[in-house]
Formats: sequence, C-alpha cells, structure tokens
Amino acid sequence: MGKEIHATINEYLPLRDVVFQTLRQAILYGDLKPGERLMEVHLAERLGVSRTPIREAIRKLELEGLVVMIPRRGAVVASITEKDLKDVLEVRRTLEILACEVACERITPELLEELKTAGEEFGCLKETEDVNRLAEADVRFHEIIYAATGNDRLIHILNNLREQMYRYRLEYLKDRSSREQLDREHREIYTGIKNGDKKTVEAAVCVHIDNQEAAILAGIREQSV
Repeated sequence: MGKEIHATINEYLPLRDVVFQTLRQAILYGDLKPGERLMEVHLAERLGVSRTPIREAIRKLELEGLVVMIPRRGAVVASITEKDLKDVLEVRRTLEILACEVACERITPELLEELKTAGEEFGCLKETEDVNRLAEADVRFHEIIYAATGNDRLIHILNNLREQMYRYRLEYLKDRSSREQLDREHREIYTGIKNGDKKTVEAAVCVHIDNQEAAILAGIREQSV
C-alpha cells in the first residue's frame, strides 16, 4: 500500500494530531494514492499506534475532502474531479490576485529580497530530479507573497487551497517544460510586485493559474481513460 509512511513525533502535539498530520502529508505528497483504501488495522501497525487515533484522523481527513467513505470499501483517498479542480482554482485565482495586489502596497524591502531569492532558488532547481524539493521552492515563493499582505485570514485560506492541489501539482512539476514556464511566471510576478504594478501582477497570476489548471486537467483526464 503506497510508500512507507512514518509518524513524525512531536512532543507538543497530541498523538491523534500527529497521526492526522502524518496521514494528511502522505496524501498530499502522493505516498497514499487517490483510490487507495485506508485500512485502520494496517495503518495502526505501520504507524505503531492504536486504531483510535487512526479512526479520528480519517474522520478529520474526510471533513477536509481528502478522504471519502465508500459503502463496502470504507475509507478511500479521494480523487479530485474536474469540478473540484475548477472550484478550487476559481477561488485561488481571485485570492492570489488579491494577495499580490496587496503585496504591491505592503511588501517590505526585506521580504522583497526574500522573494527574489526564492524565485532564483526555484530557477536553480529546474533540472533537479527531486520534485518535492522543487515543489517546496515553489511553495516558498508564494508564502513570501502571502506573508507580505500581513492578512492572517487570507494567508490561512490560500495555504489551504494550495495544499489541496499539492499532490496534483507534483505531476505538473515532473514536466520540464512546465518548470521553465513556472520560472518565467515567477519572474513576471516578482517584477510586478517590485514595481508596484498591479495590472502586470494580475495578468501574470491569471496566466500562472490558468496554465496549472490546463496541465492538471489534462492529467486528470488521462488518469480517467
């Protein structure tokens, strides 16, 4: 059943939260695949815990839409539908534009320098075989923009939306031509924010999200064939 998954022990978190975060990350990173059954007994053995925190974690994952309950099969890692994708990216497009426009006004010189560095780091990793590391560099670029808004609610919503797409974006990042495109888009967004040019930023973000939507949709359709 998928790759090996191990609980990351955090002495400050209750066991049920450790199990939840471990399973959540395994789903988002693709270690647990869409359609894969989550059997309490097996997961409890693999993580070295009782079935109770596994059951609680599965309930929370179901509330997040990462797990679905199917009659006679039980808990299964949720697949994303075309409608799911479009719904998530419709909201994300609007909020990403808002975040970048606010960043145009509020970004500090220190965060602007961090944004430049994050963009350069992504560019340097374009040829890497470590897709997770590349994805983390992409995440870092966007997190700096979110931080520049100073709006905690906006940051929380955007991070949640981005995480919902993480496992599908990994497939997108495996395509080297997509990496080149993302690098160009990051540079456009950085330049727009640096210059306080909201129109440039809005156009760049729309292209950024639209390209991801097209590529991920193609992947979903290919998997359903």
